[in-house]
Amino acid sequence: MLDKGILYDDARREFEKVFIARALQRSKGNVGNAADLLGIHRNTVARKMTEYRIKRSS
Repeated sequence: MLDKGILYDDARREFEKVFIARALQRSKGNVGNAADLLGIHRNTVARKMTEYRIKRSS
């Protein structure tokens, strides 16, 4: 842990949230297309959307 710094897990979560939201924007909310852009399974995208409270319109 770093004193008064950002934690790795927090940084990773924030990156994933923004990364997935941008892929959803580029794919016009289509989860399958966003997953293809990201190179991950659509179920993973859906799970991360729930975890990070990302909406399709993000």
